[in-house]
Amino acid sequence: MRLLKRQGDGSVTLTKDLTDNLPPYAILSHTWGDDDQEVTFDDVTRGLGQHKDGYRKIEFCAKQASADGLQHFWVDSCCINKSSSAELQEAITSMFRWYQNASKCYVYLSDVSNDNKQMNELPRLSWEPAFRKSRWFTRGWTLQELIAPRCVEFFSVEGQKIGNKTSLEHLVYEITGIPINALRGRPLSEFGINERMLWSRGRETKRKEDKAYSLLGIFGVSTYVSYGEGEEHAMNRLREEIDKCLRFRPDQKTHFMVPFGRNEGFVGRDHILQQLLTRIPPSANKDDCQRMAIEGLGGVGKTQIALEAAYRVRDMDPHCSVFWVPAINAASLENSYREIGQKLQVQGINKDNADVKTLVKLALSQENAGKWLLIIDNADDLKLLFGVPQSLSDYLPISRNGSILLTTRDHRTAFTFTNRQADIITIIEMSEAEALAMLQNDLSESQVQSKQDTKRLLKALAYLPLAIKQASAYIATEQLSISEYLNLYRTSDADMIGLLSEHFEDQHRYQEAKRTQNPIATTWLISFNQITDMNNLAVVLDNQGKYDEAEQMHRQTLELKEKVLGREHPDTLASMNNLALIWDSQGKYDEAEQMHRQTLELKEKVLGREHPSTLRSMNNLALVLDSQGKYDEAEQMHRQTLELKEKVLGRKHPDTLVSMNNLGLVLKSQGKYDEAEQMHQQALASS
Repeated sequence: MRLLKRQGDGSVTLTKDLTDNLPPYAILSHTWGDDDQEVTFDDVTRGLGQHKDGYRKIEFCAKQASADGLQHFWVDSCCINKSSSAELQEAITSMFRWYQNASKCYVYLSDVSNDNKQMNELPRLSWEPAFRKSRWFTRGWTLQELIAPRCVEFFSVEGQKIGNKTSLEHLVYEITGIPINALRGRPLSEFGINERMLWSRGRETKRKEDKAYSLLGIFGVSTYVSYGEGEEHAMNRLREEIDKCLRFRPDQKTHFMVPFGRNEGFVGRDHILQQLLTRIPPSANKDDCQRMAIEGLGGVGKTQIALEAAYRVRDMDPHCSVFWVPAINAASLENSYREIGQKLQVQGINKDNADVKTLVKLALSQENAGKWLLIIDNADDLKLLFGVPQSLSDYLPISRNGSILLTTRDHRTAFTFTNRQADIITIIEMSEAEALAMLQNDLSESQVQSKQDTKRLLKALAYLPLAIKQASAYIATEQLSISEYLNLYRTSDADMIGLLSEHFEDQHRYQEAKRTQNPIATTWLISFNQITDMNNLAVVLDNQGKYDEAEQMHRQTLELKEKVLGREHPDTLASMNNLALIWDSQGKYDEAEQMHRQTLELKEKVLGREHPSTLRSMNNLALVLDSQGKYDEAEQMHRQTLELKEKVLGRKHPDTLVSMNNLGLVLKSQGKYDEAEQMHQQALASS
């Protein structure tokens, strides 16, 4: 390695080729201009090149190094004798190490300008737009020049300091996508092969083969340089060297213990996976054992998201082991821990009296266990995990090389596990587009002809993945159309739960789950029971005259019914009516009128105008109009109600007699006493 040194007269000279006892030196990172304008090895040895544009960069580097107390510096354009193939080979394979060992790396940005020479560091607004677009971030060799050095400082074309790798790390991350941990010097071996490859995407080099050669240091491998072999051949040789390196590292033995194959039908959830993949790899937090939790209703897709995340972590980092523990019951926990122990070849794991979970905890907590991700799935029993002595929480390994992801339906479990809301991802139903793609996966075009019925079915299934998967499996097996399935589904609540409880084969679900009630049906049943309890409590509060409490309970009941049953379900309409009646009792007539009108409109649409429940809503609306003194409207509504009741129920039906009486009362309120008397007499004669 030759270094440049500035002499007293301002000239720059080269040292001899140094091998040992290198002095402290600065190193330049820049983008090349035209080849004939870059200062070469020959130029420096002959004392020439001062007239070239590239000499400005050398002067800058010399001046900045001197200001930093460094006598020596290195610039690639003129410190390598490129006419010597041996020296060029050595330089390319050593380049990462040379940048890594430099005291300072100066990034000279020839396309970022600022002429304010009065400040030590430029104000951000003056350079940031040009900095983001700088050509320096698009070149192949500058990737290692950014990552390798401990200290990287950025300068404008005028030589003014912009900032350093630490102060600008968030901005550099936004531009390059390179994780901040990598910028801070985290060992590159802790980042996956594919992930490191992604860092170089979109970067260009003057010589095509350099796309491969510029990555040798990033992957810690070396190979011979052969310009003319072409980019593809050079990249293939790079990958071969990486594979060799991986194969012959006994300390890098990894395990992938996941009970399911990859779900090829997995769709959507990109935003959630993006969140997970920035948090759950062990490399995401070098100072602690990361904990993340996924929470959500049964059937919302927690297991499938965790499964896809497991495969993506494996793809991103082949050095990271992945272990999967189903927390269905105590037996499944014990068996899974035993299998992990056997894979890790933990001593004593197969003994009859072995404390399996303790042995595995200790093994994974050791540094030599390597990097690992532990996924605890279906952790729905709070007591099993945290509630009793020797619960699972006592056997969770702790290692800075490890990370734990837990899935659960129970928020208390999620929070107890993470202790931070920020580490909990709540899974909701799929978007309509995601749900549609999932439903159509296994169906023919003829089965999904009705777009309207398809949308109705997805809405009825609440966009829950397991419900959609089950529906598509049933439709495919029975050779139904979506419209036919929707009719079956809507027949009754019992039929709905029956369809949701139907067994279907799915290689991405636990055998235990297949033998028990479907979580979708369970979710619905729990909701039905909750609705019943809430509705009964609201009625009790109403009867006790506790109208404010009753109103709150009726609101909650209505909200839950709309979510579970839909706005047009008869039970939902009943709750709308109950809430309107409470407002009537409280004297909130405007709210009551509005709700009665909405209820009547929906009942006419769903049940028909002559349905007894619709007639009751007409009567209730008439009464609230009467209470507000809107006698003309009330009279008209009472007359329509009476006419329909006489037609549907008969003149002597008790409900018909009530309407006669109500019409008589509103006539009396208007001062129409003769008509009121006549109506009351008719009611009396018919009773």
